[in-house]
Amino acid sequence: MSIHAALHHVTHYKYDRPVQLGPQVVRLRPAPHCRSNVISYSLQVEPADHFVNWMQDPFANYQARLVFPQKTTEFKVTVDLVVEMAVYNPFDFFLEPQAENFPFKYTESQADELAPYLVTDAPTPLLQAYIDKIERKEQRTIDFLVGLNQQVQKDVNYLIRMEPGVQTPEETLTNASGSCRDSGWLLVQLLRHCGLAARFVSGYLIQLTPDVKALDGPSGTTVDFTDLHAWCEVFLPGAGWIGLDATSGLLAGEGHIPLACTPTPSSAAPIEGVVDDAEVEFGHEMKVTRIYESPRVTKPYTEEQWAEVLALGEAVDKRLNAGDVRLTMGGEPTYVAVSDRDAPEWNTDALGPTKRGYATELVHKLRAEYGNGGFLHFGQGKWYPGEQLPRWALNIFWRADGQPLWHDPELFADERHPTHYTSEDARRFTTVLAHKLGLTERYIQPGYEDVYYYLWRERRLPVNVDPFDSKLDDELERVRLRRVFTQKLDAVIGYMLPIEPASAEADMPALDGPGWKTGPWFLRDDRLFLIPGDSPMGYRLPLDSQPWASKGDYPYLIDRDPGAPRDVLPSAAVYRARYTGVATGDLGDVPYAFAAPPVVASPLRMQGAGSAAALDTGMHPVTRQPLRGESAHWVTRTALCVEVRDPRRANGPAAEKVGSASGVLYVFMPPLKRLEDYLDLVAAVEATAAQLGMKIVMEGYPPPRDPRLKMLAVTPDPGVIEVNIHPAHNWKELVDHTEFLYNAAFETRLSAEKFMTDGRHTGTGGGNHFVMGGATPSDSPFLRRPELLASLLLYWHNHP
Repeated sequence: MSIHAALHHVTHYKYDRPVQLGPQVVRLRPAPHCRSNVISYSLQVEPADHFVNWMQDPFANYQARLVFPQKTTEFKVTVDLVVEMAVYNPFDFFLEPQAENFPFKYTESQADELAPYLVTDAPTPLLQAYIDKIERKEQRTIDFLVGLNQQVQKDVNYLIRMEPGVQTPEETLTNASGSCRDSGWLLVQLLRHCGLAARFVSGYLIQLTPDVKALDGPSGTTVDFTDLHAWCEVFLPGAGWIGLDATSGLLAGEGHIPLACTPTPSSAAPIEGVVDDAEVEFGHEMKVTRIYESPRVTKPYTEEQWAEVLALGEAVDKRLNAGDVRLTMGGEPTYVAVSDRDAPEWNTDALGPTKRGYATELVHKLRAEYGNGGFLHFGQGKWYPGEQLPRWALNIFWRADGQPLWHDPELFADERHPTHYTSEDARRFTTVLAHKLGLTERYIQPGYEDVYYYLWRERRLPVNVDPFDSKLDDELERVRLRRVFTQKLDAVIGYMLPIEPASAEADMPALDGPGWKTGPWFLRDDRLFLIPGDSPMGYRLPLDSQPWASKGDYPYLIDRDPGAPRDVLPSAAVYRARYTGVATGDLGDVPYAFAAPPVVASPLRMQGAGSAAALDTGMHPVTRQPLRGESAHWVTRTALCVEVRDPRRANGPAAEKVGSASGVLYVFMPPLKRLEDYLDLVAAVEATAAQLGMKIVMEGYPPPRDPRLKMLAVTPDPGVIEVNIHPAHNWKELVDHTEFLYNAAFETRLSAEKFMTDGRHTGTGGGNHFVMGGATPSDSPFLRRPELLASLLLYWHNHP
């Protein structure tokens, strides 16, 4: 990928009388060692009556010696060149082993050859003081040069100085300012006083406007620009001459076109010669023009080409509409971080210490644009063979009709910002939520790690290891044991509220309230012991310990027919009005007190199966303990959990070692069959968070799939972050989705490209799929016309 830039440079002298020009030396031809490819070059001189001799000076610089036999009233030099502006890595070089660390010495033969570039001026007071503060300890040579270059750029303010000549280093340090030639010559002297061969460089600097603005730091010029410039080059064994630009503090790049490189500035003047005494009018013109641009990621098309693409998309849209195709199109673009590209998480690993942070920032940006009024749901995604746990998935859900599902985005916790909630906060949240739903707090239960399992696990460890450093081969198990024993076996993990819609069983009356019902969980232990693992609490509930129910009675959650008609969702105002009031605790004989711990349901083994107490007909059916062998169809089997957890756990064991612990409040959503019920529970959760002033992260089961709800997901894949973008219904939507997504990824410091070691461009390595279908199954052109799918597959098979 490159840009061909045409540089036009005119230097024009007009005299008030005919003058005799002495021999003129012009140093305006790119030097032989110029790294940018000069495609063409021309030098035109007026008056036309002259002789020109091309030669190289003692330092191999090109120079034209001009002889004018006749007097003239003007002298004009015009340079036109075309250069290929292909980006290269200025650090792409090797050093000889003895030169890898500074300070180093040149070999005797090198010192003889570089003698003119090692000559130093006598140190003056300020120059000597500056030299003395340069750190001479052993360090990498590259680090030393970069540091010194940046220090000069910081200490010398750049200004455009019209006076001829070059300031001495003492003058530059006294003024703390200078032109490019002044700071360049100062750096030359500093390097020589440090024992490094350095030379002064006069050349062209071409700066082109960037395709995209920088996120931090200067974005560069706002217009394509060129000018004469000066910098410094240092000789490094193994690498040769390396350019250092003290004006910018950077190494010389593809925009630096050297013209003359000499031991002193006086022998690098662009034009040098004598002329008769006369008044002179000086003219100077420089411009740069792009004459060719190859397609690149940041600018794949010209404006004309992009206009043609847009017009073609509109034409295709019209044909699809005319044919009643009803096609929708989504995609799965993939991204990598622009920094630390060599990290395993951006090459091979699906998870890593920073990937979820990038995804979190991106999903917040996408919610503000696509799903404004929607809610964030951090759930589980794909689970591949060989991976101990499913990967995370950051989802956005919003209503297709545009009405809000969530009103205050400030209530969403950001996992990247530390919070310090405790299990007491989780208890308060669960209790208030229960009251908002019209439920008793009696059946809220605290969850604990399975003390019996971990005691058994500890006893199986070798006698000479500690549970905090178990030496187990399984890294996840090592971290799990250390975490459990660090937080104590009796620590509360979170709180569980049994809950399901009261409408789940038409013949079963609700215990507390018209919309939701709760009830006791009958467990064999007197505590809610969680299944050992690293997943959120809601995934580790001991569901197998729940009372048995026959297959005919078991309340399986079966998804609704995707083709079945749906009613219009209740308005957002209906959901919000239901829970905006403050919970009062007016629940009959159920006490409402934050200080009182939740009452734990009595365990099954203490009830005595088949006892008279279990047959008490005065007991509400939901709370009745089942008899041995009785099908317990009335038991509430789904639950909402509230847990305080360190967010680093989601990124794997390596991430837990980075940074400090944090306590984020997670609300685990139960599985629900109807979208209406799920949205009702979301409204109650938001109202609870607003009342308590707590920021939360919603996790657990996502809403049931429904065409009335749109979704977008940001997920991890090996080496990349994948965005499952929601389908677009027409060409304009597709363009808007794509443009905003890539801009948001760029602002998040994510890129859709990677580079090989030698700088060659390549893709991210992710799948980068696109998805086609319909808004509903009944609208899908592939289901309405199955032969279309067969035709596409055959075409792609024959035209891979």
